[in-house]
Amino acid sequence: MPYIATRDDVDLYVKDWGEGRPVILIHGWPLSSDSWDPVANALAEEGYRVLAYDRRGFGRSDQPWDGYDYDTLADDLADVMEAADITEDATLIGFSMGGGEVARYMSRHDGAGLVSAALVSSVVPYMLQTGDNPNGVSQKTFDDMTQGILADRPAFMRAFLKQFFGQGIISHPVSDEIIEWAWRLAMQAGLKPTLDCAAAFATTDFRPDLAAFDVPTLVIHGTDDKTVPIEATGRPAAAGIARSQLVEYEGAPHGLFVTHQAKLIADLKSFLSG
Repeated sequence: MPYIATRDDVDLYVKDWGEGRPVILIHGWPLSSDSWDPVANALAEEGYRVLAYDRRGFGRSDQPWDGYDYDTLADDLADVMEAADITEDATLIGFSMGGGEVARYMSRHDGAGLVSAALVSSVVPYMLQTGDNPNGVSQKTFDDMTQGILADRPAFMRAFLKQFFGQGIISHPVSDEIIEWAWRLAMQAGLKPTLDCAAAFATTDFRPDLAAFDVPTLVIHGTDDKTVPIEATGRPAAAGIARSQLVEYEGAPHGLFVTHQAKLIADLKSFLSG
């Protein structure tokens, strides 16, 4: 490391900080592992070995043409764990899109090596609005995202990230510099990975994966998440995972790893120590 090669020869950038029981952090769309830095630093200082990696197509990782479906992304996660010799006592923590990798790893790789998991502002179990998922997000919303990215990706991402962090005319929970930082992370990704991953988290149904969660699972979600609504994700995820604990952050937006950073770190420390 800092790079590992996946089974289909894609190089992934990996950070490996600290020593102790392993914790793997999986970032959200459209960012990179850098978005986890304050959390990773805090957990490493607490005595954990913390790994965070850039998803294929994002950050400093390779940008192959394909492989942005959740089966492949879960295999990438398994390959990172194998390369790091993580075979037991591990915890997966997935933010937003990263929650999907956690869920698919549970079902596709039988949760190998895990003792616990956490889903933070996660897209699990199903984002798309359908007849049997009425609280989901409409297909038109995702179509508009695609068109906005194709028409002017830099402008789309800046507007998207303001909603991501709950920035409004009156509400300013983060600085302009945070928006700029997140925008730069988003713009490191390739166009094709950005589009394909958006399609993956929008349309992948993880409801069948929930039964594979056989470890204690912490579900954290903001009640004012306009990017990944709690009614479609956090609450039904907790209801469908047998050994889960739901913690709702009242009034929190999607990007609560910044807006509620201290609380998130404290809750993760408490969960990991428990």
